[in-house]
Amino acid sequence: MSSIKDPVRQSTPLKRRWTAAVAVSAVLALAGCEGGVAEREVAAPSAAASDDTGLNFDVDALTAAFETQAADMHVPGAVMVIRTPAGEVETAFGVTEWAGSTPVTVDDHVRIGSNTKTWTGTVILQLVEEGAIALDDPVSLYRPDVPNGENITIEQLLTMRSGLYNYTTTLELNTALDETPDRVWDPEELVRMGLAGTPYFAPGEDYEYSNTNTILLGLIAEQLDGKPLGEIYEERLFAPLGLTQTSFPELTDTAIPAPYPHGYMFSNNVDTIDGDWLSEDDLAAVATGEILPTDHTGDNPSWAWSAGSGISTAGEMATWVEALGGGGLLGDELQQSRLESLEPNGQGGDYGWGIARMGTFYGHIGSLPGYNSFMGYDPDTDVTVVVWTTLAPAADGRPPAADIAHNLVEILYGG
Repeated sequence: MSSIKDPVRQSTPLKRRWTAAVAVSAVLALAGCEGGVAEREVAAPSAAASDDTGLNFDVDALTAAFETQAADMHVPGAVMVIRTPAGEVETAFGVTEWAGSTPVTVDDHVRIGSNTKTWTGTVILQLVEEGAIALDDPVSLYRPDVPNGENITIEQLLTMRSGLYNYTTTLELNTALDETPDRVWDPEELVRMGLAGTPYFAPGEDYEYSNTNTILLGLIAEQLDGKPLGEIYEERLFAPLGLTQTSFPELTDTAIPAPYPHGYMFSNNVDTIDGDWLSEDDLAAVATGEILPTDHTGDNPSWAWSAGSGISTAGEMATWVEALGGGGLLGDELQQSRLESLEPNGQGGDYGWGIARMGTFYGHIGSLPGYNSFMGYDPDTDVTVVVWTTLAPAADGRPPAADIAHNLVEILYGG
């Protein structure tokens, strides 16, 4: 299954580094990729950074760590983009299809999962600046169907503190994803599933990552702006930043723009609702190639909608997360307030207004069956790290992209 179904959980920040761990509700495993390493693209010196930056920007070390870890986790394809004041590096690894021969490139498009939440949160905050909505507005003003909605605020939807049940943990949804992966889901269906579940807690009393929150925010954005959500993203976010390779598919659209790699996973959604991983015997069978993964490239992502249906490239994810953490789409005052909105989630990390913090890095982690991605920006050092993989998660349950990004940051910051 995918981390869009479960909380993004990060560890306590350490000095100049972060540790990211995603609680993934799927047990996946993966056989070795026959493809090997694709052509590498770098634009930086192969040496440590100068004393001016304090970063250990060593292209060879970063690239070797990226490729070694991707290979060790049997990732079919992966890309990393690192931007620092000392230089930049872009590297592609692996092949676009299982046991194929077409190399992955840094320009490939992938599904970015829960990173989409940062788009939705930003749109809502722009509407706040415009006076169309207020953070302390009760949800009942816009959605009278939400139980106890008069006591749930827009801010609590953004910060995952509403208590609303997460529809992606239901047996109904997971069975459908397994049996009819091409099914088209209407956002109102998703909301109904979430609202039918028993709330986790009273509004504001705790934290629980729930995609129901972000689906509601997407519907409210459409209601206020009077346009389909895809048009809202394009006009408010993509066009201003020049994101020409970033998109939000229509509900019926299962295509990924070319070029793109295929995405893979093991097991199935129902078996992994509760986070059970593959048995030791199955993991051994994966390692020998006796168990092969299933291709989820063409699954319809409408079940994730405003919480996770986005598509982008590594380069454009880097541009986006720099604006997310560094500013450019919100006024300075609201941007600062957004960064200050992050609070401990009780699970080892911080979450705020549609944004996560991993140590000193602001961004998010995303996953759908077949694709895992991490994006982070450290405004103190002007460092950007983006990694995506075509495996979600690794055979041992780790989120490959987030795990690789963790090690890259450790190298950069001398951890």
